[in-house]
Amino acid sequence: MSALFNGISEKEKNKLFTLLHTHVYTFEDNINIIPTIRNTNIIGIVDEGSIEFTKTNYYGDTTLIEVLEKDDIFGTSISSLYNNEVELITKGKTTVIIIDFKRLMKEENISKSYYNIFIQNLFTILNEKIKDKNDRISILTNKTIRNRLLEYFNSNRAAGTNNVYLPFNFTNLAAYLGVDRSAMTRELKYLKEERLIEIKGKRITILY
Repeated sequence: MSALFNGISEKEKNKLFTLLHTHVYTFEDNINIIPTIRNTNIIGIVDEGSIEFTKTNYYGDTTLIEVLEKDDIFGTSISSLYNNEVELITKGKTTVIIIDFKRLMKEENISKSYYNIFIQNLFTILNEKIKDKNDRISILTNKTIRNRLLEYFNSNRAAGTNNVYLPFNFTNLAAYLGVDRSAMTRELKYLKEERLIEIKGKRITILY
């Protein structure tokens, strides 16, 4: 069950969904979900699966903004879903929970204990999202590809280890870092030769 519903029983969850006019959608792989979920103002939560949030500019260049996984939050204002340049593309079978923001903010909701628990959970997740965005900004302030890579690896170590498990392929890593894929591949090769990292599939081991 999603961390959004920690402390909320299944019965209360059903009441919450009714209270907030919640919709649950399940999508197959490689679907742009925006045409289905777009509304005046929504909050979305990834319940299962993952989504690549991308933006394509006037010249046709696509940038990976972020990968949304279980419990990650997106929304009309949070993710600029009103912008025709952005897409939310599913990776594998994916389930999302969509909430009408106006319903979420109704004052009378606070009389419901399960609603208050839900809001606490929501803000805990939003706090993590803000941290992730700050980490991304920290990475992108580095001027060289090497430093962006090293900053990314340091920020994404698995707890208690020197391992980084990439949530996407190397093409998307280059897009996430805002660098050329070929140039990044060369830099990864140099880092391996200098024994600063090891690469096995999507696992990066930091040696320095």
